[in-house]
Amino acid sequence: MRNPFCYFNSSPEIIRLTVMMYIRYPLSLRQVEDLLSERGIDIYHETVRFWWNRFGPMFAAEVRKRRIHNQSYSRWRWHLDEVFVKINGETHYLWRAVDHEGEVLEVFVTKRRDRKAALKFLKRAMKRYGQPKVIVTDRLRSYQAAMNVIGNAADQECGRWLNNRAENSHQPFRRREGAMAKFRAVKTLQKFVAVHASIHNHFNLERHLNRREVFKQNRSAALAEWRQLAA
Repeated sequence: MRNPFCYFNSSPEIIRLTVMMYIRYPLSLRQVEDLLSERGIDIYHETVRFWWNRFGPMFAAEVRKRRIHNQSYSRWRWHLDEVFVKINGETHYLWRAVDHEGEVLEVFVTKRRDRKAALKFLKRAMKRYGQPKVIVTDRLRSYQAAMNVIGNAADQECGRWLNNRAENSHQPFRRREGAMAKFRAVKTLQKFVAVHASIHNHFNLERHLNRREVFKQNRSAALAEWRQLAA
């Protein structure tokens, strides 16, 4: 395998650190530049943009491959939801599927939220993870229309607070959206949310469920694994 860092003057460690800081935390390009400058690393903020575009999808793909993912476990219960996203003043919809543990399974951007868009989103998710036993959604009728086509409408559940898992999963992206001052192209949005979802899954250590000692061990393991990406 050819070394992906061979044509860059910066070390792989600096590139991994830069991409992690920009994707994981709600920081702007210039804020990442300033934080790295405090560590004695002098790079231009446009270099941060170039690195995440170049290496972000590669790191995300390797994270997905390395994660131990039980397919039957993720097919137990899905939560689906969509949010509004403005692109050049035009409304688009970001669909998200998460499992019962909050693991982001799939993200997908469409211009509409009709039956055709919901059906495309469901087929995209089921192609990778299979068909779940239960699908929790809000009361958007596009979900039921799409599942009628697939044939699993009986597995759908709707309720006032049942879908809080999916609602909460949008919060990290919303914070990043504010730091990035919106998006300007559908392709860029789709690329970023896919990378962001994988990296968020990697560092989502469920701090509120574990003791301090366990959390620190999991955090160290996640950071160690991150430093080995594309090694």
